[in-house]
Amino acid sequence: MQPFSKFPPDKKAQIQYVLTDIDDTLTSGGRLPAGTFTALERLQAAGLRIFPITGRPAGWCDHIARMWPVDGLVGENGAFYFRYDREKKKMIRRYWKTAAEREADRAQLEMLKTQILKTVPGCAVSADQAYREADLAIDFCEDVPPLAPHQIETIVHLFEAAGAHAKISSIHVNGWFGDYDKLAMTRLLFRETCDLVIDEEREGILFIGDSPNDSPMFSFFPHSVGVANVLDFEDQLPSAPAWVTIQRGGQGFAEMVNKLLS
Repeated sequence: MQPFSKFPPDKKAQIQYVLTDIDDTLTSGGRLPAGTFTALERLQAAGLRIFPITGRPAGWCDHIARMWPVDGLVGENGAFYFRYDREKKKMIRRYWKTAAEREADRAQLEMLKTQILKTVPGCAVSADQAYREADLAIDFCEDVPPLAPHQIETIVHLFEAAGAHAKISSIHVNGWFGDYDKLAMTRLLFRETCDLVIDEEREGILFIGDSPNDSPMFSFFPHSVGVANVLDFEDQLPSAPAWVTIQRGGQGFAEMVNKLLS
């Protein structure tokens, strides 16, 4: 990982799209700093298109698509993308799986939830679970005292033993049934909303994140950036970002934007 302060000027000029994780990438200490929101507005004013790529739930994503200076977003680790058409005042919701499939998945996840909570003392269902449509989020440090690494790995194992995918974020273990992830839905988002095949246009896209569940994005995009707290997970990253900021969380995101637009 190289310091983002050394990002080449000729590469900056190529960037047309910014993809960003939310938790501990745009936020700091669980809150969205004013500087982060201003940085998003600056990107849009400069003509760049912004797409958060997050594990957060559908209910939050509806709000973000409507209220934030973004052009759409991927939520629940790739279960869907939402985009708000401001001219037509219409929310476009595109899911990976059908409503019937999601309902069947939720029944299985409900059984898994009971097993996980019984097996791993101290964990909890995420406070945002009520707003989710496709996955189960188990909290290991957001609203509960931090769990030990072996307890987090036990949660992952229980998901995987049931045939689910499981990804560790900076705050949750997210589990779901379905052959998708953040990158797969990002491909679909770009193809359907930007008429763009991202495999052919990677030089024009920058991704910034902070944790192991961002690894598919880190490995795919040559212009991948980690805010400084990504170093907390350095030994857990299947793929590391190419660049890293000096500052953590939302301040690191604002640092990246300052450099990109300078």
